[in-house]
Amino acid sequence: MDLPPELPSANITLTAQCFCKSVHFTITLPSSALPLPVHLCHCHICRYTHGTPCIFHAPLPKGVAPEFISPSSLETSLTGYEHPQAASTRFFCSTCGCHIGDRDVPDSSKPEKEEHLEWRVATSIFSSPGLNPSQASSGSDWSPIFQIRSHVFANPRSSPNGLYNWLPAIGSRPLHIWNPPDDSPDFPISALPTPEKRFNEAREEVLLAECHCSGVSFTIPRPSTVLGKSTLPDGWKDLVRTYLPPSSKAGESDTWSALLDLCDDCRLVDGTHVIGWTFIPLNELHPEIKTDLRHGTLKTFKSSSGILRAFCSVCGATVFFLNEERRWRPDSGQDQGVDSDTDYIVVDIATGILRAPGGVAAEEWLTWRTGRVGWLRSGERYDASFARSLAKGFADWGVKTHGKAIDFAIP
Repeated sequence: MDLPPELPSANITLTAQCFCKSVHFTITLPSSALPLPVHLCHCHICRYTHGTPCIFHAPLPKGVAPEFISPSSLETSLTGYEHPQAASTRFFCSTCGCHIGDRDVPDSSKPEKEEHLEWRVATSIFSSPGLNPSQASSGSDWSPIFQIRSHVFANPRSSPNGLYNWLPAIGSRPLHIWNPPDDSPDFPISALPTPEKRFNEAREEVLLAECHCSGVSFTIPRPSTVLGKSTLPDGWKDLVRTYLPPSSKAGESDTWSALLDLCDDCRLVDGTHVIGWTFIPLNELHPEIKTDLRHGTLKTFKSSSGILRAFCSVCGATVFFLNEERRWRPDSGQDQGVDSDTDYIVVDIATGILRAPGGVAAEEWLTWRTGRVGWLRSGERYDASFARSLAKGFADWGVKTHGKAIDFAIP
Protein backbone atom coordinates (compact mmCIF):
# COMPACT_ATOMS: atom_id res chain seq x y z
CA MET A 1 0.00 0.00 0.00
CA ASP A 2 1.36 3.44 -0.92
CA LEU A 3 1.97 5.67 2.06
CA PRO A 4 0.97 9.35 1.95
CA PRO A 5 3.83 11.81 1.56
CA GLU A 6 5.49 12.88 4.78
CA LEU A 7 3.76 15.88 6.27
CA PRO A 8 5.86 18.95 7.09
CA SER A 9 6.63 19.58 10.72
CA ALA A 10 3.78 21.26 12.59
CA ASN A 11 6.22 23.36 14.60
CA ILE A 12 9.27 25.43 13.88
CA THR A 13 12.02 26.49 16.27
CA LEU A 14 13.77 29.84 15.87
CA THR A 15 17.04 30.84 17.54
CA ALA A 16 18.09 34.25 18.86
CA GLN A 17 21.32 35.62 20.34
CA CYS A 18 22.64 39.00 21.41
CA PHE A 19 26.05 40.29 20.30
CA CYS A 20 28.04 38.94 23.26
CA LYS A 21 26.02 35.68 23.26
CA SER A 22 25.27 35.96 26.97
CA VAL A 23 21.61 35.82 25.91
CA HIS A 24 20.72 32.75 23.86
CA PHE A 25 17.21 31.40 23.48
CA THR A 26 14.77 29.68 21.15
CA ILE A 27 11.06 30.00 20.50
CA THR A 28 8.99 27.12 19.18
CA LEU A 29 5.70 27.92 17.51
CA PRO A 30 3.28 26.42 15.02
CA SER A 31 4.27 26.80 11.38
CA SER A 32 0.71 27.93 10.77
CA ALA A 33 1.45 31.07 12.84
CA LEU A 34 4.01 32.26 10.29
CA PRO A 35 4.77 34.85 9.24
CA LEU A 36 4.69 36.63 12.56
CA PRO A 37 3.48 40.22 12.11
CA VAL A 38 6.06 42.84 13.07
CA HIS A 39 5.22 46.36 14.17
CA LEU A 40 7.70 49.23 14.34
CA CYS A 41 6.90 51.23 17.46
CA HIS A 42 7.93 54.91 17.44
CA CYS A 43 6.66 55.91 20.88
CA HIS A 44 9.00 57.95 23.05
CA ILE A 45 9.33 55.14 25.61
CA CYS A 46 10.65 52.70 23.01
CA ARG A 47 12.99 55.31 21.52
CA TYR A 48 14.35 56.45 24.87
CA THR A 49 14.85 52.90 26.17
CA HIS A 50 16.61 51.71 23.01
CA GLY A 51 18.34 54.82 21.65
CA THR A 52 17.04 53.92 18.20
CA PRO A 53 14.51 55.53 15.80
CA CYS A 54 11.98 52.80 16.63
CA ILE A 55 11.82 49.15 17.70
CA PHE A 56 10.97 45.96 15.77
CA HIS A 57 8.62 43.72 17.77
CA ALA A 58 6.48 40.68 17.02
CA PRO A 59 3.83 39.40 19.45
CA LEU A 60 4.22 35.69 20.18
CA PRO A 61 1.19 33.41 20.09
CA LYS A 62 -0.37 32.91 23.50
CA GLY A 63 1.53 30.29 25.49
CA VAL A 64 4.75 30.74 23.50
CA ALA A 65 7.73 32.18 25.38
CA PRO A 66 11.51 32.27 24.99
CA GLU A 67 13.26 29.08 26.13
CA PHE A 68 16.74 29.96 27.32
CA ILE A 69 19.75 27.79 26.50
CA SER A 70 22.08 27.25 29.45
CA PRO A 71 24.08 29.03 30.77
CA SER A 72 21.84 31.83 29.52
CA SER A 73 18.76 32.55 31.63
CA LEU A 74 16.20 35.27 32.19
CA GLU A 75 17.36 35.70 35.79
CA THR A 76 21.15 35.76 35.29
CA SER A 77 21.68 37.15 31.78
CA LEU A 78 19.11 39.91 31.50
CA THR A 79 18.12 43.14 33.19
CA GLY A 80 14.43 44.00 33.41
CA TYR A 81 13.12 47.56 33.27
CA GLU A 82 9.69 48.78 34.32
CA HIS A 83 8.73 52.43 34.53
CA PRO A 84 5.84 53.51 36.79
CA GLN A 85 3.12 53.30 34.09
CA ALA A 86 4.59 50.21 32.41
CA ALA A 87 2.30 47.55 30.99
CA SER A 88 5.30 45.32 30.31
CA THR A 89 8.82 44.56 31.50
CA ARG A 90 11.53 45.32 28.95
CA PHE A 91 14.50 42.95 28.99
CA PHE A 92 18.02 43.66 27.77
CA CYS A 93 21.37 41.87 28.02
CA SER A 94 23.18 42.86 31.19
CA THR A 95 26.54 42.60 29.38
CA CYS A 96 26.14 44.20 25.93
CA GLY A 97 22.80 46.01 26.31
CA CYS A 98 20.88 44.21 23.55
CA HIS A 99 17.10 44.39 23.97
CA ILE A 100 15.36 41.06 23.41
CA GLY A 101 11.73 42.09 23.88
CA ASP A 102 9.16 42.62 26.60
CA ARG A 103 6.72 40.59 28.69
CA ASP A 104 3.41 41.62 30.21
CA VAL A 105 3.49 42.93 33.75
CA PRO A 106 1.33 40.64 35.93
CA ASP A 107 -2.08 42.07 36.75
CA SER A 108 -2.36 42.13 40.53
CA SER A 109 -6.10 41.54 40.25
CA LYS A 110 -5.57 38.28 38.40
CA PRO A 111 -3.71 35.21 39.73
CA GLU A 112 -1.96 34.71 36.37
CA LYS A 113 1.23 32.67 36.31
CA GLU A 114 4.37 34.00 34.63
CA GLU A 115 4.32 31.33 31.97
CA HIS A 116 0.97 32.66 30.75
CA LEU A 117 2.12 36.25 30.34
CA GLU A 118 2.41 37.31 26.71
CA TRP A 119 5.71 38.24 25.05
CA ARG A 120 6.74 40.57 22.25
CA VAL A 121 10.18 39.64 20.92
CA ALA A 122 12.78 41.78 19.16
CA THR A 123 12.88 40.29 15.67
CA SER A 124 16.30 41.79 14.87
CA ILE A 125 18.30 39.19 16.84
CA PHE A 126 16.99 35.99 15.24
CA SER A 127 18.98 34.01 12.72
CA SER A 128 17.51 33.74 9.20
CA PRO A 129 14.63 36.20 9.76
CA GLY A 130 13.55 36.33 6.13
CA LEU A 131 12.75 32.68 5.41
CA ASN A 132 11.35 29.46 6.72
CA PRO A 133 14.43 27.17 6.85
CA SER A 134 12.56 23.93 6.15
CA GLN A 135 10.81 25.40 3.12
CA ALA A 136 13.90 27.15 1.79
CA SER A 137 16.01 24.01 1.97
CA SER A 138 13.46 22.11 -0.09
CA GLY A 139 13.73 24.63 -2.91
CA SER A 140 10.01 25.46 -2.85
CA ASP A 141 8.52 28.93 -2.56
CA TRP A 142 8.80 30.22 0.99
CA SER A 143 7.20 32.93 3.09
CA PRO A 144 9.10 35.01 5.62
CA ILE A 145 9.20 34.13 9.29
CA PHE A 146 8.73 37.77 10.24
CA GLN A 147 6.76 40.25 8.14
CA ILE A 148 7.00 43.97 8.85
CA ARG A 149 3.45 45.26 8.54
CA SER A 150 2.95 48.51 10.41
CA HIS A 151 4.27 51.65 12.06
CA VAL A 152 2.64 52.42 15.42
CA PHE A 153 2.72 55.61 17.50
CA ALA A 154 3.98 57.41 14.41
CA ASN A 155 2.19 60.71 14.91
CA PRO A 156 3.13 63.29 12.25
CA ARG A 157 1.65 66.13 14.32
CA SER A 158 3.92 65.67 17.33
CA SER A 159 6.88 64.45 15.28
CA PRO A 160 6.61 65.38 11.60
CA ASN A 161 9.48 63.20 10.35
CA GLY A 162 10.87 59.85 11.37
CA LEU A 163 11.49 56.34 10.14
CA TYR A 164 7.81 55.98 9.23
CA ASN A 165 8.42 58.64 6.56
CA TRP A 166 11.62 57.00 5.46
CA LEU A 167 10.12 53.49 5.23
CA PRO A 168 6.64 53.89 3.72
CA ALA A 169 6.67 50.41 2.19
CA ILE A 170 8.48 47.09 2.05
CA GLY A 171 9.04 46.59 -1.65
CA SER A 172 5.70 47.43 -3.27
CA ARG A 173 3.70 46.64 -0.10
CA PRO A 174 2.66 49.79 1.81
CA LEU A 175 3.04 49.76 5.59
CA HIS A 176 0.04 50.62 7.72
CA ILE A 177 0.33 53.54 10.15
CA TRP A 178 -1.59 53.30 13.42
CA ASN A 179 -2.01 55.95 16.07
CA PRO A 180 -4.30 55.95 19.12
CA PRO A 181 -7.25 58.34 19.28
CA ASP A 182 -6.45 61.80 20.60
CA ASP A 183 -6.32 61.99 24.41
CA SER A 184 -7.02 58.29 24.71
CA PRO A 185 -6.92 57.21 28.40
CA ASP A 186 -5.82 53.76 27.26
CA PHE A 187 -2.62 55.12 25.68
CA PRO A 188 -1.15 57.80 27.95
CA ILE A 189 2.28 57.28 26.37
CA SER A 190 1.06 59.20 23.31
CA ALA A 191 0.67 62.40 25.35
CA LEU A 192 4.35 63.29 25.76
CA PRO A 193 4.85 67.09 25.83
CA THR A 194 7.01 68.53 23.05
CA PRO A 195 10.57 69.12 24.31
CA GLU A 196 11.41 72.79 24.82
CA LYS A 197 14.46 74.67 23.58
CA ARG A 198 17.32 74.67 26.07
CA PHE A 199 20.11 77.13 26.73
CA ASN A 200 23.27 76.90 28.81
CA GLU A 201 24.49 79.50 31.30
CA ALA A 202 26.07 81.50 28.47
CA ARG A 203 22.63 81.59 26.74
CA GLU A 204 23.91 79.35 23.96
CA GLU A 205 21.38 76.88 22.58
CA VAL A 206 22.01 73.24 23.53
CA LEU A 207 20.31 69.94 22.75
CA LEU A 208 19.38 67.54 25.54
CA ALA A 209 20.28 63.85 25.19
CA GLU A 210 18.67 61.68 27.85
CA CYS A 211 17.64 58.05 28.24
CA HIS A 212 14.20 57.06 29.51
CA CYS A 213 15.12 56.62 33.16
CA SER A 214 17.15 59.88 33.09
CA GLY A 215 20.17 58.06 34.50
CA VAL A 216 22.12 59.27 31.46
CA SER A 217 21.66 62.96 30.67
CA PHE A 218 23.89 65.54 28.96
CA THR A 219 23.67 68.41 26.50
CA ILE A 220 25.19 68.97 23.05
CA PRO A 221 26.25 72.42 21.72
CA ARG A 222 25.90 73.81 18.23
CA PRO A 223 28.88 73.31 15.86
CA SER A 224 29.34 77.08 15.71
CA THR A 225 29.76 77.19 19.48
CA VAL A 226 32.54 74.62 19.31
CA LEU A 227 34.37 76.13 16.36
CA GLY A 228 34.04 79.62 17.79
CA LYS A 229 36.07 78.80 20.89
CA SER A 230 39.42 80.59 20.78
CA THR A 231 40.81 78.25 23.43
CA LEU A 232 40.58 75.14 21.24
CA PRO A 233 43.58 74.02 19.10
CA ASP A 234 43.21 74.76 15.39
CA GLY A 235 44.18 71.20 14.51
CA TRP A 236 41.35 69.85 16.62
CA LYS A 237 38.86 72.24 15.02
CA ASP A 238 40.00 71.07 11.60
CA LEU A 239 39.24 67.48 12.59
CA VAL A 240 35.81 68.44 13.91
CA ARG A 241 35.03 70.11 10.57
CA THR A 242 35.60 66.82 8.73
CA TYR A 243 32.60 65.38 10.61
CA LEU A 244 30.26 68.23 9.65
CA PRO A 245 27.80 68.03 6.74
CA PRO A 246 28.61 70.12 3.64
CA SER A 247 25.94 72.69 4.55
CA SER A 248 27.61 73.40 7.90
CA LYS A 249 31.07 73.64 6.34
CA ALA A 250 29.67 76.19 3.87
CA GLY A 251 28.01 78.19 6.63
CA GLU A 252 24.51 77.43 5.33
CA SER A 253 23.44 75.56 8.47
CA ASP A 254 24.56 75.00 12.04
CA THR A 255 23.96 71.26 12.27
CA TRP A 256 25.81 68.05 13.02
CA SER A 257 26.01 65.08 10.64
CA ALA A 258 23.73 62.07 11.12
CA LEU A 259 23.24 58.76 9.36
CA LEU A 260 21.34 55.49 9.55
CA ASP A 261 23.41 52.37 10.28
CA LEU A 262 22.44 48.78 9.36
CA CYS A 263 25.60 47.01 10.55
CA ASP A 264 25.37 43.59 12.20
CA ASP A 265 27.22 44.66 15.35
CA CYS A 266 24.83 47.53 16.09
CA ARG A 267 21.81 45.35 15.32
CA LEU A 268 22.91 42.78 17.88
CA VAL A 269 23.95 45.36 20.47
CA ASP A 270 20.73 47.40 20.47
CA GLY A 271 18.23 44.77 19.24
CA THR A 272 16.85 46.69 16.24
CA HIS A 273 17.41 46.54 12.48
CA VAL A 274 18.66 50.13 12.30
CA ILE A 275 20.13 52.82 14.51
CA GLY A 276 20.77 56.51 13.89
CA TRP A 277 24.10 58.10 14.87
CA THR A 278 25.32 61.66 15.10
CA PHE A 279 28.99 62.59 15.51
CA ILE A 280 29.95 64.96 18.31
CA PRO A 281 33.21 65.97 20.05
CA LEU A 282 33.14 64.18 23.40
CA ASN A 283 34.92 67.03 25.19
CA GLU A 284 32.10 69.44 24.28
CA LEU A 285 29.35 67.55 26.11
CA HIS A 286 28.07 68.90 29.39
CA PRO A 287 28.55 67.69 32.04
CA GLU A 288 32.05 66.52 31.16
CA ILE A 289 32.38 62.89 30.04
CA LYS A 290 35.78 61.21 29.70
CA THR A 291 36.76 58.50 27.24
CA ASP A 292 36.08 55.76 29.80
CA LEU A 293 32.43 56.85 29.32
CA ARG A 294 31.75 56.71 33.04
CA HIS A 295 28.72 58.90 33.46
CA GLY A 296 25.51 58.42 35.40
CA THR A 297 24.09 54.93 34.91
CA LEU A 298 26.20 54.12 31.84
CA LYS A 299 27.71 50.66 31.48
CA THR A 300 30.42 50.00 28.91
CA PHE A 301 31.12 47.06 26.62
CA LYS A 302 34.12 46.49 24.31
CA SER A 303 32.65 45.05 21.13
CA SER A 304 36.01 44.81 19.34
CA SER A 305 39.57 46.12 19.54
CA GLY A 306 39.56 49.89 20.07
CA ILE A 307 35.75 50.06 20.17
CA LEU A 308 33.92 50.96 23.37
CA ARG A 309 30.14 51.09 23.52
CA ALA A 310 27.98 52.39 26.34
CA PHE A 311 24.36 51.82 27.32
CA CYS A 312 22.21 52.72 30.30
CA SER A 313 22.41 49.93 32.87
CA VAL A 314 18.91 50.73 34.15
CA CYS A 315 16.69 51.17 31.07
CA GLY A 316 19.00 49.73 28.39
CA ALA A 317 19.28 52.70 26.01
CA THR A 318 22.20 52.61 23.59
CA VAL A 319 24.10 55.89 24.06
CA PHE A 320 27.70 55.93 22.80
CA PHE A 321 30.02 54.31 20.26
CA LEU A 322 33.69 55.29 20.75
CA ASN A 323 36.38 54.43 18.24
CA GLU A 324 39.93 55.05 19.50
CA GLU A 325 41.10 55.76 15.92
CA ARG A 326 39.14 59.01 16.02
CA ARG A 327 41.24 60.41 18.83
CA TRP A 328 43.08 63.59 17.80
CA ARG A 329 46.74 63.79 18.70
CA PRO A 330 48.53 67.02 17.83
CA ASP A 331 51.44 66.85 15.42
CA SER A 332 54.71 68.54 16.19
CA GLY A 333 54.12 72.29 16.29
CA GLN A 334 50.33 71.89 16.67
CA ASP A 335 50.24 71.78 20.43
CA GLN A 336 49.34 75.41 20.99
CA GLY A 337 46.22 75.54 23.14
CA VAL A 338 46.20 71.79 23.79
CA ASP A 339 44.86 70.87 27.23
CA SER A 340 46.47 67.69 28.53
CA ASP A 341 43.35 66.93 30.59
CA THR A 342 41.01 67.09 27.57
CA ASP A 343 39.97 64.01 25.58
CA TYR A 344 40.04 65.19 21.96
CA ILE A 345 37.87 62.57 20.27
CA VAL A 346 34.67 62.47 18.19
CA VAL A 347 32.08 59.91 19.35
CA ASP A 348 28.84 58.53 17.92
CA ILE A 349 25.73 59.40 19.92
CA ALA A 350 22.50 57.43 19.39
CA THR A 351 19.89 59.79 17.95
CA GLY A 352 16.99 58.00 19.65
CA ILE A 353 17.77 59.70 22.98
CA LEU A 354 17.82 63.25 21.58
CA ARG A 355 15.08 65.52 22.96
CA ALA A 356 14.75 67.91 20.02
CA PRO A 357 11.78 70.31 19.93
CA GLY A 358 11.27 69.59 16.22
CA GLY A 359 10.72 65.85 16.67
CA VAL A 360 12.60 62.57 16.46
CA ALA A 361 14.55 63.45 13.31
CA ALA A 362 15.94 66.55 15.10
CA GLU A 363 16.32 68.31 11.75
CA GLU A 364 16.96 71.67 13.37
CA TRP A 365 20.10 70.05 14.84
CA LEU A 366 21.04 67.31 12.37
CA THR A 367 21.66 67.00 8.65
CA TRP A 368 20.86 63.42 7.67
CA ARG A 369 22.87 61.63 5.02
CA THR A 370 19.91 60.53 2.91
CA GLY A 371 21.94 59.58 -0.15
CA ARG A 372 23.02 56.30 1.41
CA VAL A 373 22.60 54.32 4.59
CA GLY A 374 25.58 52.98 6.48
CA TRP A 375 26.53 49.31 6.12
CA LEU A 376 23.84 48.59 3.53
CA ARG A 377 25.46 45.28 2.56
CA SER A 378 25.21 44.03 6.14
CA GLY A 379 21.56 45.00 6.18
CA GLU A 380 20.93 43.22 2.89
CA ARG A 381 22.52 40.02 4.16
CA TYR A 382 20.21 40.02 7.16
CA ASP A 383 16.94 41.33 5.68
CA ALA A 384 17.31 42.40 2.07
CA SER A 385 13.75 43.61 1.54
CA PHE A 386 13.91 45.89 4.58
CA ALA A 387 17.40 47.24 3.83
CA ARG A 388 16.69 48.06 0.19
CA SER A 389 13.29 49.56 0.98
CA LEU A 390 14.77 51.79 3.67
CA ALA A 391 17.62 52.94 1.42
CA LYS A 392 15.14 53.86 -1.32
CA GLY A 393 12.62 55.47 1.01
CA PHE A 394 15.28 57.51 2.80
CA ALA A 395 16.71 58.81 -0.48
CA ASP A 396 13.22 59.59 -1.83
CA TRP A 397 12.40 61.52 1.35
CA GLY A 398 15.64 63.48 0.98
CA VAL A 399 14.75 64.49 -2.57
CA LYS A 400 11.18 65.40 -1.61
CA THR A 401 12.22 67.38 1.47
CA HIS A 402 15.51 68.96 0.43
CA GLY A 403 15.46 68.71 -3.35
CA LYS A 404 18.25 66.14 -3.39
CA ALA A 405 19.56 63.04 -1.65
CA ILE A 406 22.40 64.36 0.49
CA ASP A 407 25.61 62.36 0.53
CA PHE A 408 28.87 62.93 2.39
CA ALA A 409 31.65 60.89 3.94
CA ILE A 410 32.12 60.23 7.65
CA PRO A 411 35.79 59.66 8.57
